[in-house]
This record gives sequence, structure tokens and C-alpha cells, in this order.
Amino acid sequence: MKKILFSSIAAATMTLSGQAFAACGDISMADMNWPSATLMANVDKIILEEGFGCQIEMIAGATTTTFASMNEKGQPDVAAELWINAVREPLFAAMDEGRLHSARKMPITDLGEGWWVPSYTKEQNPGLKTVLDILDRPDLFPAKEDPSKGEFIGCPAGWGCQLSNINLFRAFEMEKKGWILVDPGSQAGLDASMAKAVERGDNWFGYYWAPTAPIGRYNMQMMDFGVPFAGADNWDGCIAKSEQECDDPKPSSWTESEVHTVVTTNFKDQASEAMDYFSKRIFPGPIMGQMLVYMDDNQADGPDAALEFLSAHEDVWTSWVTAEVAAKVKAAL
Repeated sequence: MKKILFSSIAAATMTLSGQAFAACGDISMADMNWPSATLMANVDKIILEEGFGCQIEMIAGATTTTFASMNEKGQPDVAAELWINAVREPLFAAMDEGRLHSARKMPITDLGEGWWVPSYTKEQNPGLKTVLDILDRPDLFPAKEDPSKGEFIGCPAGWGCQLSNINLFRAFEMEKKGWILVDPGSQAGLDASMAKAVERGDNWFGYYWAPTAPIGRYNMQMMDFGVPFAGADNWDGCIAKSEQECDDPKPSSWTESEVHTVVTTNFKDQASEAMDYFSKRIFPGPIMGQMLVYMDDNQADGPDAALEFLSAHEDVWTSWVTAEVAAKVKAAL
């Protein structure tokens, strides 16, 4: 099965669909260095090659380096999962100038950063509908070092989100309400704290992001903050800065995590039919979570995971394409 991902199929594709190949041509695609992005890119690779007659070259990538290359050199042609907060201004400038294009905003549902609890915590405590409700119940999340206090697990030192969590902790006056902010020390420590709590059936309250394997594995639920986003000036000018630079943080929901599938003008011009595919290609968050658990459990790389996804979730991906394209992809599998 994996042969379709690595062998040259140009001749076969031209035979099967000469017009599609002529319209699509040679396309380069970023293979980003995190699980959901490499899964998406490899699913796209199979569907675009087998269904649309493209010939795809995969290029290793990461958010800022891939964007810089697309913006300055026009390569790669596609970034399947570009988290744009770090490149928002130059990306929108490139879109305004016609160099780059958003083929799909939010290609995965239920993604983003925020504060999470296990699903059973909400089920057992139906009054916990927002973060504000949780903050009134530190007794449900007893801290290890002082069980009379509630424990909130923040970001490890050195991560950008550490500053945001510290300042939100201050903004919501959590210390006065009986909470302790815990530095987990590392991602391994953060993951372990969640895993241990869920495996014991204990409540857990802390920062994380999705899509990720732990969120999918433990069926974690992101909490509504119960307050609106307090504006970019508050977030960018205070919440996201050091404590010394943030004198008066205002309570706020987490800033929106905006993700796009971004393509170059070359792709938009050559592969107009594939642009329609991208406009319909949305991975449901729960299924993406399942796939990330599969990748973690099986040490599966992007190509292996793409094949598993196409096999296990035919009902999802066939809704993104025409019956003719779906038949070609299924025949290749």
C-alpha cells in the first residue's frame, strides 16, 4: 500500500487522467513537523495524486520557515496546516498582494489552545459550564502540595504560553480564590500530570491545545472561559508579555487560534479543481484526535497514518470529492 506514496506515478496518472494531470502538474507540499500536519499533508498527497493527477513533492517544513519560503520563493505550493498567529501580518500582506491564498480556513474543527478538564469532570459536576464556574470550586482540584488549594497546571517555563497562563491567572485573581499555579517543568511533565489524573479518575484542570494525542486519548474538554475575548490590545500588549510588562491584565477568553490551508498562486492557477477539494476538506476534531492516538500508539508516520485514515474514515473524505475522484482514490488503495 505504501508504494503509492513513494513511487513515481506520473506515467500511470497521465494514462488514467491526462486532462487532470495537465491541469495540475508538479506541485510541492510542506510536510510539517507535527503529527496532525503530516497526516493532513499525506492524505492530501494521495488524494491529489490519485484523484486529480497531480505529482506531489513533499518538502520538510515548520510554521515560520515554510511561510517564509512560500512568501519569498513561491515554494512549497501548499501548507496544509499553517497556524498563522506567528505570521499573521506578513501572511495577510502576501494575500493582499496575490502571492499566497487561503484555500481553507480552519481545516480541522475543535482546534485551539485553552483550559481543559476531563469529560467526566463535567459529567459529574453539571454546574461547571465555564472557567468562571471552575474557579469557584478549587476544592474539586486539590493541589498535591496543599490539598486546601486548587491546582491549575500551566505551561512549562520557557514556553510562550507560560506568560499567557501566568497573566490570566492574575487577571482572574485565582490566587485569591484559592488556586495554585503549577509549572509542570516540561511537556513530558504536562502530559504525565494529565495522564495520571485521568487514569486515576481524578479531576484535572490545566492548559493544553488541540489537535493532540493526549486530548484525543483522554477525551478532554476545552472549557468556555465565560468571558469574551478582551481585545488584541489586552492580549498582545499585556497577556502575552512578561509579568513585568503587564501591570493590569484583564480577564479574557483565549485568543483565537487561526489555522489555514495556504497555497501559492502557482497552485491556485494550475490546480483549480483541487482548490475546490481544499474548500471542502475539513477534518472533524474527534476523528483527528483518534488518528493522533493511532499515530502515537503505533509510532505511525504521516504516510502510514494517511492510509489508515483513508481506509477507516471513507465516509469523511469521500464527502470532500466527486464520486469519480473517490473511485480513483479507492482503486489506488
